[in-house]
Amino acid sequence: MTSTPNPDTPSNTPSDTTPDASPNPASPTPASERPAHTVDPKLLEILVCPLTKGLLEYDAERQELISRSAKLAYPIRDGIPIMLPEEARPLE
Repeated sequence: MTSTPNPDTPSNTPSDTTPDASPNPASPTPASERPAHTVDPKLLEILVCPLTKGLLEYDAERQELISRSAKLAYPIRDGIPIMLPEEARPLE
């Protein structure tokens, strides 16, 4: 007995709709291509203190975002800023 292909079953042939694998120079650098313990610079440009909406300073050594207006230091864990006031360290 011979079987006929089922039109509802996907074929194993490559599709012509495969996305282009070339990188887009205008897109931000993926986290996998940045050095460990760094934050995307584009993200730092748009983040503000959640309490005061003021500017934040990046402290690379301590891995914190500093809000002078709120007197808080928000931690950065695995390259992700934790913007929760209850997680922030009070500044002296």
